[in-house]
Amino acid sequence: MTSRVSVIGSGNAGLTAAYHFTLQGAEVCLYGAPEFDQPLADIEKRGGIEALPSFNDVPLTYSGFQTIDKISRDLEETIGYSDLLVLPVPSFAQEPLFTSMLPYLRDGQIIMLMPGNYGSLVLNRIKNEQGYGDLKLTFVDAISIPWATRIVGPAELAILGMKEYLPVSAFPASQTDKAIEALQSVMPLPLTPLGSVIEAGLENINFGGHPLLTTLNMGLLENFDGQFNYYKDCCSVSTAKAAAVMEQERQAIGKALGVSLLPELEAMNALYAMDCESVYEVNRTSETHGKLNSAPNSASNRYITEDAAYLLVPCYELGQLAGVETPLITSCLHIDNAYNDTDYFTSGRTLKKMGLANLSPQEIIDFVA
Repeated sequence: MTSRVSVIGSGNAGLTAAYHFTLQGAEVCLYGAPEFDQPLADIEKRGGIEALPSFNDVPLTYSGFQTIDKISRDLEETIGYSDLLVLPVPSFAQEPLFTSMLPYLRDGQIIMLMPGNYGSLVLNRIKNEQGYGDLKLTFVDAISIPWATRIVGPAELAILGMKEYLPVSAFPASQTDKAIEALQSVMPLPLTPLGSVIEAGLENINFGGHPLLTTLNMGLLENFDGQFNYYKDCCSVSTAKAAAVMEQERQAIGKALGVSLLPELEAMNALYAMDCESVYEVNRTSETHGKLNSAPNSASNRYITEDAAYLLVPCYELGQLAGVETPLITSCLHIDNAYNDTDYFTSGRTLKKMGLANLSPQEIIDFVA
């Protein structure tokens, strides 16, 4: 029996998901919000999505052309299409999108967020506050999207690489194995279970590299319009040392919460089938990341607006709750606040927004179980 899946979001990850799920043999309904209609119009014009065999003279895998079963601009139609709903959208889009989805959701549906960034907890709070407390949904947080990918032309993708596996957790965690069983039929890589959505948020590998490297290199990134190979050129011996200190802070928070976190180096080696001896070496030699000859060119890039606000802020708050000092995480956030004239400590993904306000560390671990 052919699996069906609804992909809600028409950005880089959304189009890649629709293409790759179809390549896997699934039937896909791809939804795009009204303000992101151009990708849908491009797909309709071309009759499908193409993944290029090469880009900038670099050979790529997963190339081909796939016709998508349904292109939809109707959220009710999209949600009715399948019990598997995958949202490969930025964290800031999760809340308004889910609020729009609520009237059309039904018992038994699985909502997978890629990346999760603690989004399951936020959506569960919204569900209860909006009067849908009896609606039986399973939320799934993935640590990230599976691909390094870009839309490079009308309905045209450059899939630069894909992880070896994708760690995920359901909320509640007791449903993780069942959710993986349901989702695995459409996914192009193995899904592996994590202990909770708290663990999934802390295991997002963008945590160390993206916000810190971007913050430390902002002068060059702005002045040279991001004309770099981000991972090779922005990682130096000294910035790698700073990233290692931030990694120590993440590990300390995990330990304080009783969560065993994979060291960043070990995670990068496993996810990308490498055998590097340092995170510095990962950034300098990774073939997947080395294909990406571009970098952020301003502080409004998602490496800060998403990864600082939705990864560093919850980590900071969990550290505060658990009594763990986080001077480097805190410093990075203060600098990013200055860059963007904002206050991520308030606007970012706080424990209150996750529905975890006034809970002790142990009460949080029990809540997500």
